[in-house]
Amino acid sequence: MANENTLQSANGEALTGVILDEQTGLTLTEICRACAVHAETIAELVEEGLLAPEGGEPDQWRFSSLHLRHAHVALRLQRDLGINFAGVALAIQLLDELEVLRRQHNAPEVDNDN
Repeated sequence: MANENTLQSANGEALTGVILDEQTGLTLTEICRACAVHAETIAELVEEGLLAPEGGEPDQWRFSSLHLRHAHVALRLQRDLGINFAGVALAIQLLDELEVLRRQHNAPEVDNDN
């Protein structure tokens, strides 16, 4: 379940954020609200394989914080670069692989000579 909180910034503006509970995940309504999109857009992301929620039917879907991150990236790529969702899926896959490679590269080496 997600909890929406509002804070005030230093200049007095209201900042709204979502605190995610990793155990239960986001519902379709919650991820739509967090991404400021309609359910049809999230359904398109699911159809393209960008998001793979738990649950069989849309009213049973549960999305993780990783799904939320992927949705934000996908929507930003589509909006800013005009990439269709199939292209966005490829871009996100490559970004994920790049992140894994960076983590492997930055991981300390283990001495296996023992």
